[in-house]
Amino acid sequence: MLTITRELRDRIVAHARADHPDEACGVVAGPEGSGRPERFVPMLNAARSPTFYEFDSGDLFKLYREMDDRDEVPVIVYHSHTATEAYPSRTDVSYASEPEAHYVLVSTAEGNGDEDPYEFRSFRIVDGVITEEDVQVVEEYSA
Repeated sequence: MLTITRELRDRIVAHARADHPDEACGVVAGPEGSGRPERFVPMLNAARSPTFYEFDSGDLFKLYREMDDRDEVPVIVYHSHTATEAYPSRTDVSYASEPEAHYVLVSTAEGNGDEDPYEFRSFRIVDGVITEEDVQVVEEYSA
């Protein structure tokens, strides 16, 4: 299960909406070994595409060096789907290189409904196998 604060969830969704109609992407880093997403790091979609995302290699290298210096890992790797449901595509699966990460997808497609104008789902992707997991949204993490 992914446990995430409402603030972080809302920031991911806001990034997805702001970059629409292009896919948005980013990382939420957290202390190594904690499994706790804490530091929101929106990234630029270098592909600037409504159907595909790609992290800029230089930005990604800088982020990994920064996380290493701070003893952090990518707890969440997120991106948006602008016209389809929030479910990993074959391309998403092929890019999933962090077996410990939660892969969050946000759909900003029309037709998600008035009550919930976006989909926010989390998956584990290990060796090409997709497993959806529950998402628990909390106001703050307990000690």
